[in-house]
Amino acid sequence: MTNTLAVVFPGQGSQSVGMLRGIAAKYPSVQETFAEASQVLGYDLWQLVQQGPVEQLNQTVYTQPALLTASYAIWKVLQTTSSIEPAMLAGHSLGEYSALVCAGALKFSDAVKLVAARGQYMQEAVSAEEGAMAAIIGLDDASIISICEKAAHSADEVISPANYNSIGQVVVAGHLAPVERAIILAKEQGAKLAMLIPVSVPSHCVLMRPAADRLQVQLADVALQMPTIPVVSNVEARPYENAAAIRAGLIKQLYSPVLWVSIVQYFIQSGIKTVIECGPGKVLTGLNKRIDTHLDLLTTADTLGV
Repeated sequence: MTNTLAVVFPGQGSQSVGMLRGIAAKYPSVQETFAEASQVLGYDLWQLVQQGPVEQLNQTVYTQPALLTASYAIWKVLQTTSSIEPAMLAGHSLGEYSALVCAGALKFSDAVKLVAARGQYMQEAVSAEEGAMAAIIGLDDASIISICEKAAHSADEVISPANYNSIGQVVVAGHLAPVERAIILAKEQGAKLAMLIPVSVPSHCVLMRPAADRLQVQLADVALQMPTIPVVSNVEARPYENAAAIRAGLIKQLYSPVLWVSIVQYFIQSGIKTVIECGPGKVLTGLNKRIDTHLDLLTTADTLGV
């Protein structure tokens, strides 16, 4: 493969009040992209992103359209300033929608509607007090799967790996009680870190099945087409082969773990040498560094110099 560049798009956790301010000052198209999203949403998304309140921006129903729009706005700037032509795209969880928009598989306005609904369905699937997620660092995947099995004390308690983020870093999700037990078990087994993470929804576990069922209805009316750039799936860690696979993947993604380590390893096996993170912050760049130290990793700030 002569083209050795991949672009990746972040998910929830990369948002912050004031994000993209520097880029927007230099490139007016950023606010135009936010204005387009605001029209779909019926509220001023740019104002929320710039002024907060942070508590509102961090609610998944607002976070998801904010990050999708931020990533797409940056992508459009990159296209005009550097004419990058990546060989592959991928996104972490919500970021997969950004990748599909940038690859021409999904219209931006449709994606904005979809992720706002996705956030709402996820929020309504489980009460904030009922679910939890925890990050565990310093144990291998097999140990964490075993911990999840031990932490569930009955058949109706849910806990499972949700994000395989980097080598030795896995996020688990499920009901609060077994997640708290998993933290204790992980510490007993020598984890460097095991702690609850501040999220309002236990993503990527079977508690999200009701949200997935509702999203499936919404997705049925959305036009999808084959990406012009291959998009590597969260669920399979392989490029989508057709529009039907994308539809199925976006539904399954809600209640299945994000295979981020496998995605980056697929990049490497395919000859990728440089990965640009297209979005606010540098969460994925940090994860990718821990997956393979030989990759040339760039953030949006590196690429645009802002």
